[in-house]
Amino acid sequence: MRSLLAVLILTASLIGGPAMAIEQPKHQVERAEGKFELRRYAPYVVAEVEVGGDQKQAVQAGFRKLAGYIFGANQGRAKIAMTAPVAQARKGEKIAMTAPVAQTPATAGRWTIQFMMPSAYRLDTLPRPNDPDVRFRQEPARRMAVLTYSGVANAKNFAERTAELEGWIATKGLKARSGATLAQYDPPWTPWFMRRNEVQIEVGD
Repeated sequence: MRSLLAVLILTASLIGGPAMAIEQPKHQVERAEGKFELRRYAPYVVAEVEVGGDQKQAVQAGFRKLAGYIFGANQGRAKIAMTAPVAQARKGEKIAMTAPVAQTPATAGRWTIQFMMPSAYRLDTLPRPNDPDVRFRQEPARRMAVLTYSGVANAKNFAERTAELEGWIATKGLKARSGATLAQYDPPWTPWFMRRNEVQIEVGD
């Protein structure tokens, strides 16, 4: 997992500028209360794959397929800039957004892994992937509840932060419309206390 992240970010610096310039989904903050935010995201296009296994196996398999696509495994061998975050969600749970890395708790099953495509592309202008497992989709505009925290992201603290975010959503009279997603924004060599992690849940208006 860490080696895959390192390859992605290093390659992004070679083909698309420094990691700090990586594009992220456009959004506006409606409300900010400490570590909690309510955001509105604009639509964007994603590339995604469905894979099986536990959390670690799935994110590694999904990374390989999607990284291969953006690094040239497509018609025309086009290099596509890396974005942040990557999203991982259990099959049947709506993915909240794309990522550096977003993932749900470690269990076996089917998972959907996503990369946001750069905003310069549309569904009809993306190069066709060589891997038939890679598919594209337009994510609609949505409203997201988000909890931000630092440290090493793992299944235990993700579950704890998810419970916190669900409690905050309830106190605001909002209704969750998706399962929780864990988004990780930093390369693996970032000190644990400087890392930015987020739990994200889509909510209704």
